[in-house]
Amino acid sequence: MSSINNQKNVKEQYASAGNLNTRISIHQKYSTNKMGFGNWIFSNYKITKGMKVLELGCGTGDMWKGHEDLMKTCSKLVLSDFSEGMLENAKANLGDNSNVEYRVIDIQNIPFDDETFDVVIANMMLYHVPDMERGLSEVQRVLKNGGAFYCATFGEHGIMEFLSQVLNAYGVEDNVNKNFTLQNGKEILEPFFSDVQRLNYEDSLVVTEIDDLIEYIYSLSSMTTLSSVPKEEIREVLAKHMENGVLRVPKEYGMFCCRKGL
Repeated sequence: MSSINNQKNVKEQYASAGNLNTRISIHQKYSTNKMGFGNWIFSNYKITKGMKVLELGCGTGDMWKGHEDLMKTCSKLVLSDFSEGMLENAKANLGDNSNVEYRVIDIQNIPFDDETFDVVIANMMLYHVPDMERGLSEVQRVLKNGGAFYCATFGEHGIMEFLSQVLNAYGVEDNVNKNFTLQNGKEILEPFFSDVQRLNYEDSLVVTEIDDLIEYIYSLSSMTTLSSVPKEEIREVLAKHMENGVLRVPKEYGMFCCRKGL
């Protein structure tokens, strides 16, 4: 797939918040780690008063809810996304603040001067970047010497691996984009940053309402093989894997904390 087609597909997938909200909601409802992935990510940020912060791929901005104090701590916070639709949702969610700017930005061409930001954030989005080397070079360029880059991602042994095993008879494959995962991320980041640390978020799903998982599955663009399969049939397959009214689904998420020029 060409980089142009890949970007087009990503833009279409994230054009509105509908599918994304479906995916977020199942984690909120059934995750065993009640801290929440977003709160855990924020607990690892080192953002102090007066810092300039850039988030790439902010999505709906939902993770910043409840962290308004941290937003106010920044002298400048740029929330950006590749999708105008996502930015509109972010604005609606977070409102206008004098120190917050909303921008459509492609990580491969960040429109800021060298060493502008103390912190750059790119959560759950690097695997979509067509030219990873160019994107990370841009992050490094706009990051101040000694600044931090935070990037959350998923591992290769989580939900999709589980679903591909359970739904293998329907042609479902574990074709999750593995361009940037917990397994290969450190190796990808190390050429650009002097210090790269991987942090793991321990979690799983304990699903009690199968219909919620079905909606999650059908919201995934990778599940095109199920488009002609009745949901009732998938419901029956998933129900067979339940024990005592519960379907346990593994999750593998975490993040990398990087430093420039220590």
